[in-house]
Amino acid sequence: MAKYRYVYTTFWNDPRVVEEMTAEDKYFFLYLLTNESTTQIGIYQITKKQIAFDMGYSMESAGALLQRFRDHHKIIKYNEETREIAIKNWGKYNLNRGGKPILDCVKSELKEVKDTSLIRWVGEGISNDSVRIVYESYYDTSHDTYNDSSKNEESSNDAGSYDTWTKRKRKRK
Repeated sequence: MAKYRYVYTTFWNDPRVVEEMTAEDKYFFLYLLTNESTTQIGIYQITKKQIAFDMGYSMESAGALLQRFRDHHKIIKYNEETREIAIKNWGKYNLNRGGKPILDCVKSELKEVKDTSLIRWVGEGISNDSVRIVYESYYDTSHDTYNDSSKNEESSNDAGSYDTWTKRKRKRK
């Protein structure tokens, strides 16, 4: 399947983007939505070192931006141990269509996610019933090899925020 990442033009009119994000924040957010590591499911594995290299930043700057987007904007979660990032509301903008090819891709990618708490966090923003049901089937974290929700749980005060895409999967036993 070809890899395309769409960025809606409404991105530039979103109140959170316009009023709360600096120019650097906008650049970083566009990177998170469109970099080579993104997936169909809104959860993907990427290192701070890769982010720094791709954007021409120091590792400290990349880490500071990740922290800002996690703690201030509350639109991503980043698991330091598994190096997985999840983008809130990814499904709202990128998983509007269903169909067998999309569902197969989503299933395949969800199997690879190591921190399954990220699946629920992204899945809550999916409006397409057939795709959301696939996400919900991965909400049972009792068989996970990694599940430290205390590290990754945050409030989801992100109503109306613009979020898009990413991925990575987790094999189930």
